[in-house]
Amino acid sequence: MENLFAGVKNFNSIDFLIHQEHFQKISKTQKPHTLFIGCSDSRVVPSLITKTLPGELFVIRNIANLVPNFRVSEEFLATTSSIEYAVKLLKVSNIIVCGHSNCGGCKAIFMNDEAKKKIPHTAKWLELSVNVKEKIIAENIENDDEREVKTEMLNIVEQMNHLLSYPYIHDLFLNNKLNILGWYYIIQTGEVFNYNKNNLVFEKIQ
Repeated sequence: MENLFAGVKNFNSIDFLIHQEHFQKISKTQKPHTLFIGCSDSRVVPSLITKTLPGELFVIRNIANLVPNFRVSEEFLATTSSIEYAVKLLKVSNIIVCGHSNCGGCKAIFMNDEAKKKIPHTAKWLELSVNVKEKIIAENIENDDEREVKTEMLNIVEQMNHLLSYPYIHDLFLNNKLNILGWYYIIQTGEVFNYNKNNLVFEKIQ
């Protein structure tokens, strides 16, 4: 716990002072250019990966960087409402769905029923990737590492498609007023791969 308090003190005495003018500028309003939908994994740090300052990214994080399909509901919809807020009110220009290597959420897609009983809410959430699970199983990939990477990458593409089920996103995207990007981040190398929608492959950003 003490390291957290020490971190705050360090921020106040060093980092904040370096960017003090910027913090004053954004203190009353925010105009992020990008909605970043990433995994809750502690090893994925959006602002570090993109070298962005506070105020540039509107961030949604959840297990396995999932996007629920659009629906009108009286439920409490955290991810859906955040997407709505970012696109309709903040008017972001870009949406990035960022998955990553060694994703525990993607691994959990393949848990057996007994294991899922221990994490019922997580298991329900991961049903948003049922299409990914079915496609990977159909490919019958024997190599575990290859299966892991393909699952993580296919999951990114699946969530990008889910975004297009939102009518207001679909319209903006078709009119070239909103970019939808899919990124795959490799933790151990720092490499980030962008999904090429034309060639249907992930290409290293360099």
